[in-house]
Amino acid sequence: NAGAVHILAVSGLHVGILLLIFSTVLKPIEHFKHGKYVKVLLLLLLLWSYAFLAGASASIIRASTMFSIVAIGMHLKRPTNIYNTLAISIFFILLFKPLFLFDIGFQLSYLAVIAIVSIQPILYKLWKPKLWLLDKIWQVSTVTIAAQFGVIPISLFYFHQFPGLFWLSNIVIIPLLGIILTSGILVIILAVLNVLPQLLADSYGSVINLMNTFFAWIANQEQYIIRGISFNLLYVITSYFIIIALVRLYMNRNHNTLKLLFIAIISVQIISISTKYNSNKDAFIIFHKSRNTVIGKKHNTTFKVFHNLDTLSNYKSINTYVVANYISDITEDTIQSLHLYRDKTILLIDSLGLYNIESLSPNYVLLRNSPRINLDRLIDSLHPDKIIADGSNYKSYIARWEGTCKKRKLPFHQTGEMGAFILKD
Repeated sequence: NAGAVHILAVSGLHVGILLLIFSTVLKPIEHFKHGKYVKVLLLLLLLWSYAFLAGASASIIRASTMFSIVAIGMHLKRPTNIYNTLAISIFFILLFKPLFLFDIGFQLSYLAVIAIVSIQPILYKLWKPKLWLLDKIWQVSTVTIAAQFGVIPISLFYFHQFPGLFWLSNIVIIPLLGIILTSGILVIILAVLNVLPQLLADSYGSVINLMNTFFAWIANQEQYIIRGISFNLLYVITSYFIIIALVRLYMNRNHNTLKLLFIAIISVQIISISTKYNSNKDAFIIFHKSRNTVIGKKHNTTFKVFHNLDTLSNYKSINTYVVANYISDITEDTIQSLHLYRDKTILLIDSLGLYNIESLSPNYVLLRNSPRINLDRLIDSLHPDKIIADGSNYKSYIARWEGTCKKRKLPFHQTGEMGAFILKD
């Protein structure tokens, strides 16, 4: 909500500051024979020790890999190109952890860094303040705005909201974070040596509390948070298309770059029309919710939810689906044993295990609340096209049902592993 999670998350800014600190502390080693090589090895050891101690998340692995390459190039007197450094770090990270490609933090980190190194210099040249303090504030502001250009499209896709006060929180935290991190290392060292003055410890804690209080205040300014923004993957792609076209137009003002921008704008218009058309299509969804059953029926822009939750407002998957699919009206109802969608029949079997209904041959059977049934007998009796198990069932039951379906060569869908079951036009 405050628009500062990319700064407070342990990632590039932290690792970059640590590299500067470690490089300064280890500088005397350079005077010894082969000192530069020893220093590089120690820097790499310290950076990666910190990375694993901090939890080895996607963002910190990315940052440690990138700054390791920077450290090697810096101390071997080799020129480093930031785009080459980013490409090498992406290559090595995905070589060992390919699934990081789908990690939200990984995507946001790289998009923010790429935007900063490509867009920030352009923004900074737009105004040259003469006062030193004003110049520093403008520099931080351009970094923040550039980073937002990189992350806004994909943030809207994942979170469907935009923090309007991101610039204010970023201006405050970026200068403060370097002081906090450096002071924190000093506090830890003094604490380990058992010579930490109480006044210093209290002062450090007060600064942290002050920072948290500031972010809590920013996050509570609800009127500046734009929520419920529908933004699909096609919008993400065309948004980056427009950003790239604008940057290229600024750097090369010619007919080709202008054509590229016009094509990007027309693409957004086409996708907007297509999205509006597709949002009117119907769908039937069995969501995954641990210990509960949640079913949704979409008709045009209306959505009816059948569930056994205490309240629907706290279930984020529904809220996300509603926003992503341009739904304007939501109604609720209790769970029913039989649902019809188009020419398909969906039968729900709960803990009572009742399914002996004459002349009924459902296309799909949803097992919920761990019914004690003989699945072989059920399949022989109802002849369904597919068996579905939602999050309300015991895992041991799901495993047994899956084994039975494999033997019978019958499709089996468990929402816990495969996600929501969706029927649509």
